[in-house]
Amino acid sequence: MVFDGVFIGIGANLGDRKKTLQEAVLLLNAESNVSVVAVSSVYETDPVGVLDQPKFLNAVLQIETDFCAQDLLDCLLAVEKRFGRVRKIHWGPRTLDLDILFFRDAIIHQPGLKVPHPHLHEREFVLVPLCDLVPDVIHPILNESLHALAKSLPQESHVRKIEGFKLKIKK
Repeated sequence: MVFDGVFIGIGANLGDRKKTLQEAVLLLNAESNVSVVAVSSVYETDPVGVLDQPKFLNAVLQIETDFCAQDLLDCLLAVEKRFGRVRKIHWGPRTLDLDILFFRDAIIHQPGLKVPHPHLHEREFVLVPLCDLVPDVIHPILNESLHALAKSLPQESHVRKIEGFKLKIKK
């Protein structure tokens, strides 16, 4: 199944992670050119890259937007900044992380913007919540479903669903 959806990865591992994720979803949904239409479950995940840091909470948002991909990226970076995101250490701890995972069926390779996200297929913390929303979508470069990509990862799970916590789209 090919699609025209826009999907955003959202994560945090500093501060009140649940509150940050919830407030970020509401802030994004308040943007005039963004509408959050679906949210995955929220998962607690082990860090990747820099391992000596707190665990993350991660989810995926499906949005509708009038923005082009670059304008959406600029919007996401502005939201991260409002939550105190500082980029000191690559893959280091962060108050909020927002990544464009898919932008419709676009394949984009520009400085600072690569879509689909170049590490999406390697990351259980992205694939598991994506599969909550669209497991049958075909990755436009790898030509495999998201479900198949998730199944191809090592079986030791570093992703734990947070029961009883769901991100709300509206207040």
